[in-house]
Amino acid sequence: MSTESLESWAPVLREYDPLLAGSIDGTLQEPHDRAILRALNAKYRPNKSVSGDAERTIFVGRLNHTTTEESLRRLCSECGRVSGVRVVRDIVTGTSKGYAFVEFVDETSARVAVKDLNGAVLDDVSLLVDFECCRTLKGWVPRRLGGGIGGKKESGQLRFGGRHRPFKMPYSVQQNRRGYVAGPRPFRGRDSGFQPGRESGRGVRQEERYRYDKTGYRRRDSEGVRSGGGYRERR
Repeated sequence: MSTESLESWAPVLREYDPLLAGSIDGTLQEPHDRAILRALNAKYRPNKSVSGDAERTIFVGRLNHTTTEESLRRLCSECGRVSGVRVVRDIVTGTSKGYAFVEFVDETSARVAVKDLNGAVLDDVSLLVDFECCRTLKGWVPRRLGGGIGGKKESGQLRFGGRHRPFKMPYSVQQNRRGYVAGPRPFRGRDSGFQPGRESGRGVRQEERYRYDKTGYRRRDSEGVRSGGGYRERR
């Protein structure tokens, strides 16, 4: 990575980019699934009819589909005064889509709710609570268009760069911040002779292989052999 990339890297997105959100460390340069392509081509605009202050609004996800506005309001009221609750529902059936938005009277209460209610249990379900991204994160693309942040591993569309699923720090960034030269991360295990493998992911280790001559004297010489077997002997 370049010096400029190292300085701009952060565990969370400052501006939403579907390509970076699809990368585990925020360094992806080519899309690896079709959803990212859809998100890159999406022409999403926030809903202008949504009222309220975005800085005082939190997102509540993973809701039980039986959870009502009243029960969610009671839970959020423990963190401060609530001015509005909206459970997002299907326009045809009226059933809950599993997420909601809660607006507080002040920003302090919203920050307390994000900190204290994330992981709280409501109607036998553990909640995911975060700040609203639609109106606060520039370039935001929702999950239904291939964007979003988070997701389940089974879906094959994990998105990173959020508070709950931040980017993993690239090896090159770790190296530079510690004063090393950018490059592969060195192995620092008990076996100092271990060298990281290439394609297979396995390593090559310098082990001593023993030979026995006719008198039974054991001689040794160093050869590189595949890791995972201990010392090998042959007569």
